[in-house]
Amino acid sequence: MSEQIKVRVVDVANETLNLDEAMEFVTDDEFGGYDIFVGKIRAHNHGREVVGITYDVFDELALNNFKATADKIVSEFGPLVKIYMAHAKGRLGIGGTAVIIAVGTKHRDEAFRACRQGIEAVKHESPIWKQEHYVDGDSEWSEGCSLCH
Repeated sequence: MSEQIKVRVVDVANETLNLDEAMEFVTDDEFGGYDIFVGKIRAHNHGREVVGITYDVFDELALNNFKATADKIVSEFGPLVKIYMAHAKGRLGIGGTAVIIAVGTKHRDEAFRACRQGIEAVKHESPIWKQEHYVDGDSEWSEGCSLCH
């Protein structure tokens, strides 16, 4: 794996996603532009009160997808880009960090575009499933981002 790319699936039973680690990884003296997307668990979704989410991840396939996405970003934006991609696995409560995509580049425009490309690929292409848990005790698997429209 290129030293410019770091991809992870984090089992929340053992550790949590770390924003400082992401920023440290993408920081470079040659870069002036940074963008970070942080996805957190919110308290309401589709009119229902949420108490938590469980993520199930096909680890090997997800990591391969993250790597392919990061490689595509590097090929599009050039070698002067660093990318950090991580997604949680397991049960998270309200406010828990589910995903971090961080990008460092020479300029802000590339950082914004590369970060957006990264999170969209994770949401639409990675084998990650989300089960929402509600205040009434019910749980429901999400239909997926691409089916929300």
